[in-house]
Amino acid sequence: MAEIIQREGTWTYLGDTLRLVPGRDKGVSPLRKALGELTVPLTALAGASFEQGRKTGRLRLRLRDGADPLLQATGGKLSDATDPYQLTVESDRYGVAEYFVDEVRNALLLDEVPTTACDTYLLPGPAVPLSVSAGDGTASFDGERVRLEWNWKTEEAKSSAGTRVLALGDITAVEWQPALGLENGCLRFTVRSSPTKAPPKYDPNSIELWGFKKDPLMALVAAAVQARLPHPEPSGEPAGAAAPALEQTPPAAPAEDEHDALLRRLRELGDLHHQGVLTEEEFTLAKAAVLKRLSSPAGD
Repeated sequence: MAEIIQREGTWTYLGDTLRLVPGRDKGVSPLRKALGELTVPLTALAGASFEQGRKTGRLRLRLRDGADPLLQATGGKLSDATDPYQLTVESDRYGVAEYFVDEVRNALLLDEVPTTACDTYLLPGPAVPLSVSAGDGTASFDGERVRLEWNWKTEEAKSSAGTRVLALGDITAVEWQPALGLENGCLRFTVRSSPTKAPPKYDPNSIELWGFKKDPLMALVAAAVQARLPHPEPSGEPAGAAAPALEQTPPAAPAEDEHDALLRRLRELGDLHHQGVLTEEEFTLAKAAVLKRLSSPAGD
């Protein structure tokens, strides 16, 4: 087990899962607090990294494409402060952060977790029912219907038809975008029966967002709906280089005991290093982890 405790939260690596608990500090984003504790299976990860800074560092988890409906709905547009898979680390905990990353990377290598896109969500998404107010309206979702209600700031062209109710079966896509510069953001639903290319300000299937503190909370509604839509077709491309494409390695024979499997793994790692797939650092870390398994009782 590896654990790092910071003001923004506590991350614990438990072998086959990671537990991410948001901190109670007032600087923790409302989105992280609303998400609460996350349990992330190791199989959902594509990699982990730690970047040192002069005063603070940043611990990052990189998930496989299609593993999390929140990341799918937000398209990588969450800020560092609101991204639940990033953690600010104080300088006196740099060593702990590096150890945490080493443990996760070793596990990804040893368990041969692929970096290719997932064909199903490995995280459940936010619990329902939920309701969020921001921008020019309120979005509610009960698991079957999305309800969009307008406020006094809504353009009359959009609010004149009254409350909008969208059946989940009629929704083909959902997206959340933050406000950037002079361009407002939105929570937008693509509806089979009434597609529109109107700006969010006039689109009855969208809530316009103006860059206020509660805007990221709308991503919760987007993620809850995304989790219940058909999973997007996987691209089949690796999510990145942090965990090389070890899924191409042939699986161990069923009758092979763990000792022989670990020896075989050492040979495979050597081959991958020789081919340039693994860097010197990644090879050293992975080899040390295998040797540790070999020297421990029963491979524990």
